[in-house]
Amino acid sequence: MATCPECDAEIEVDEFDVDKGDQLSCPECGSNLEVVSLAPIELDVAPDDDEDEDEDDDDLEDEEGDDEDEDEDEDEEDEGWEE
Repeated sequence: MATCPECDAEIEVDEFDVDKGDQLSCPECGSNLEVVSLAPIELDVAPDDDEDEDEDDDDLEDEEGDDEDEDEDEDEEDEGWEE
């Protein structure tokens, strides 16, 4: 048995079926939990992966935006050669 750190509900977890780092959800409150210890089994609130993905997406958009600016500069340079 393990205890949900959010709502203190007892969660039945088979120690042979989980590994450290595995994630599961609390049947009572629905929180995403991560196995942080196996002997005894301890659970902690799992990090929210969605925030990391959003930050990565923002970085990609910034990089793509920079590339567009470079393309515009190249177009201006090409126009100078045509004259």
